[in-house]
Amino acid sequence: MTKLFTPLTLRGLTLPNRIAVSPMCQYQATEGMPTDWHLVHLGGLAQGGAGLVLTEAAAILPEGRISPGDLGIWNEGQAEALARIVRFISAQGAVAGIQLAHAGRKASAFAPWHGSGSIAPADGGWTPVAPSALPFDVAWTTPAALDEAGIQGIIQGFLAAARRALAAGFQVLELHAAHGYLMHQFLSPLANHRQDAYGGSFENRTRLLREVVSAVRSVWPESLPLFLRISATDWVAGGWDLEQSVALAKGLKDLGVDLVDCSSGGLVPGAQIPLAPGYQVPFAARIRAEAGLPTGAVGLITEPEQAERILADESADLILMARELLRDPRWPLRAAQVLDAEVPWPASYARAARGSVPIRQALT
Repeated sequence: MTKLFTPLTLRGLTLPNRIAVSPMCQYQATEGMPTDWHLVHLGGLAQGGAGLVLTEAAAILPEGRISPGDLGIWNEGQAEALARIVRFISAQGAVAGIQLAHAGRKASAFAPWHGSGSIAPADGGWTPVAPSALPFDVAWTTPAALDEAGIQGIIQGFLAAARRALAAGFQVLELHAAHGYLMHQFLSPLANHRQDAYGGSFENRTRLLREVVSAVRSVWPESLPLFLRISATDWVAGGWDLEQSVALAKGLKDLGVDLVDCSSGGLVPGAQIPLAPGYQVPFAARIRAEAGLPTGAVGLITEPEQAERILADESADLILMARELLRDPRWPLRAAQVLDAEVPWPASYARAARGSVPIRQALT
């Protein structure tokens, strides 16, 4: 059995393999409600053989959506609609997970095919909130700085969303503290200019995230894992960096985080990011080694042998894939053929499995 198709046990949950569907915004929700698009999109990825299927970022509050078309879990109706998708994912042999998020100053944005920047309130948008009244960029609305009551409302929003996620049947919860969204904004001194208990020192800038983790862990069962997605670096001098990410992970281990999903960037426009295959894997490797936590690797991982090597080198424990799964939703089944691993196919597709040969053999 290859590393990629070896089960991964976290707390009382075992993933059937090490391939996870990374959260990917679809911009197809209506007032936060999932649609048939989400059922087909996420269900199809489960049919394709991924061991863990994570939803796109689900906003904990209406104003926490990245765009008006984003998924939400701030009310019971949304949770009930998501439960149908969870049941389908589970029926395919995959584990269903959800990413909880608040977009902060990057909220009220256009779907990417409609342009960039903020949607004005007069055009159906809203005024975003953030740690400080600093807009993301010139075409973005200046956010309102959160006061103490607003911060407590955010924490309670995450807690309530975790309860709804559990009721909907999700077995993995991921907190989104990456890509320039609210909790990442609090972490980075480039976006957090506060002078109170939530700004300034490392201890203060990480306070909101630690309080959210503690609140969520108070309602999320001990038997189920809690993931955290971070941007390991802002790729900008004076911003959040890998040293701080390692220190954060060390502290969150004791608060109940079970896996750190290691991405990067997204906080400031124009950051110079050295894109290359597997360019973020070293972040996962270092956090894994120094913080003693399982990690997930993500970012330009496209080939089965590449994914296998990351795991075999003990650089990460889980491979999270995004765009490659949009191009090839059956990538896990193809990877199993390439790596000569025996994996179950959906019964309705079994005739294709029986008649197939590894792709590398077919091309020779």
